[in-house]
Amino acid sequence: MNSAYEKYFRQDRLPHIWCPGCGNGIVLSAFARAMEELNIDQDKTVVVSGIGCSSRATTYVDFNTLHTTHGRALAFATGVKLANPELNVFVFMGDGDSSAIGGNHLIHASRRNIDITAIIIDNNIYGMTGGQYSPLTPTGKKATTAPYGMVERNFDLCELVKGAGATFVARGTVYHAKQLTDLIVAGAKNKGFSVIEAVSQCPISYGRRNKMKNALEMINWQKEHAVNVKAAQKMNPEQLKDKFLIGELYRAEAPEYTAEYDKLIERVQKGGK
Repeated sequence: MNSAYEKYFRQDRLPHIWCPGCGNGIVLSAFARAMEELNIDQDKTVVVSGIGCSSRATTYVDFNTLHTTHGRALAFATGVKLANPELNVFVFMGDGDSSAIGGNHLIHASRRNIDITAIIIDNNIYGMTGGQYSPLTPTGKKATTAPYGMVERNFDLCELVKGAGATFVARGTVYHAKQLTDLIVAGAKNKGFSVIEAVSQCPISYGRRNKMKNALEMINWQKEHAVNVKAAQKMNPEQLKDKFLIGELYRAEAPEYTAEYDKLIERVQKGGK
């Protein structure tokens, strides 16, 4: 491990328990590089996760951490940020944890524009609990709960949070690891709710059911199907067919929730209504 990043990990918890070929470790290393670039104060930083493969991230990182209940990571994180708005708060979630049982929390964290950075690892499946489909499993793809193929349409998670009010929305991939670090840095600097979708791979629960032989094939799929948002502006619909956009997808300004709450407290303390 690069010595510059060792301080961000609990060495006694390594090596990790993720499956060979899983992309979670790459996302976590991108996060560590982002923390180094931000020169983050570890004692003033809280990392929250829910339940799932990706949510094991809080076991390994050396910050103040919360490993919470399924789908409730953003609820816990909101409480942390409201209690002490000076803290840097990051949340790790998987595609199921964030968009299924946790979907309502995701919508309202976006609506509130609370200053939290959410990193959502999208591997298209519930990996830890047996390979069930998630709201991000592509139509037609197989899962243990969709043995003949998924019939539902999947969410475009970035469009969902953009519509709900998030002020920074981005998508990266495990293949484009350097860009993923840059997106996490940019999201952390945004004063508001930031969402970075990290497209990853699950060769065990997703890949082998969908005729992807191994992790390398899945990572090459990311390389071949991801298009940078700037490059996409010069492409026609036919060229963009079956592709997905990566990079900074959306940025806006809106009142930040804890700042507005502080104004409310100050007004009430002065006898205002």
